Amino acid sequence: MLPYWRLSAYYFFYFAFIGAFSPYFSLYLKSLEFSAWDIGVLMSLMQVMRLLAPNLWGWLADRLGAKTPIVRGAAAMSIAGFSSFFFTQSFSGFFLGMALLAFFWSASLPLVEALTFSHLGAQASRYGAIRLWGSVGFVIAVLGLGWLLDRLPLAATLWISLALLGGILVCALLLPERREERHEADRQPIGDILRRRDVKALFVACFFMSAAHGALYVFYSIYLVGHGYSKSMVGLLWTLGVVAEIVVFMAMPRLLQAFSLRAILLFSFACAVVRFLIIGWGVEWLWLIVLAQLLHAATFGAYHAASIAAVNRWFVGRHQARGQALYGSISFGAGGMLGGLVSGWAWDAIGAPLTYSLGSAFALAGMIFIWRGWRSSPGEPVR
Repeated sequence: MLPYWRLSAYYFFYFAFIGAFSPYFSLYLKSLEFSAWDIGVLMSLMQVMRLLAPNLWGWLADRLGAKTPIVRGAAAMSIAGFSSFFFTQSFSGFFLGMALLAFFWSASLPLVEALTFSHLGAQASRYGAIRLWGSVGFVIAVLGLGWLLDRLPLAATLWISLALLGGILVCALLLPERREERHEADRQPIGDILRRRDVKALFVACFFMSAAHGALYVFYSIYLVGHGYSKSMVGLLWTLGVVAEIVVFMAMPRLLQAFSLRAILLFSFACAVVRFLIIGWGVEWLWLIVLAQLLHAATFGAYHAASIAAVNRWFVGRHQARGQALYGSISFGAGGMLGGLVSGWAWDAIGAPLTYSLGSAFALAGMIFIWRGWRSSPGEPVR
């Protein structure tokens, strides 16, 4: 039977950690008087390790024929890496701790994504109903911590984040293994899949989409607070975007029946082009920022669900874990690293509005790759 609640609980705590870490850890680093470049480098380490680590762990999972031992070990080592932040305030100390945290933390999600689809089997359209609990966890964490940080020192971010990592470890220990059934594609070299034009177009486009989000994930909270928004309001705005994302995850089975994956992705990239221009140039108007956050439904929710579905369709059998790992490495890893580093340089060099405009340009590049490179979608609705 489908272990719905155990999988959902893992997603809940995994994304609750992101909800505590991503919006507020940069504020904590700024309180320690790190420069924008230092903050960009440190936060980009999460993406650097997502470029390197998932492929190693995906290869190892394919060799072992099991995923849960790696997920459990990664959760334990993530706690060890994060704990170092309690004992240092130097850049080098944070660099080493962040590298250790990111190397192991980035290992787990692609494996859990593959494990989830293995459990779902022919019910793959139910992925959104499980994944939405990750969004719920994000909402609770970002709202709760935003409220707390208006009343407590920024160092509270460390304690809350550590507790959430502990929740990830408990859930990892409860996850049941599910080995993939043998598939005729197991004999096909993975390079044959990667040489397909539509596969290459998707991965390059995903690289640009993550790069487009670089300034959002590193500097969005700092940007809003600098323009007079309270930490509670920052939390509400992050939450608004994730609530919109939850609605999309719930609607994905119907959307996938009505539209092709390619059409959903093209729409998502177009929304990203608009969203980052609004953030960069419309921060003084709350209603525009609210609109930009609602577009998160497309720029992450619909985009991620469609991308994951495509990878699950193309990489089957024993290739599934490595396919998900490649998606994570190329998009959140390489693309996120580029976006974080570029935004770290551009923030002081050319200013926030032009930095977000660069994000819009990255999204436009991704849209062009989907439009030109992914011509057809065998096996899915043509509408």
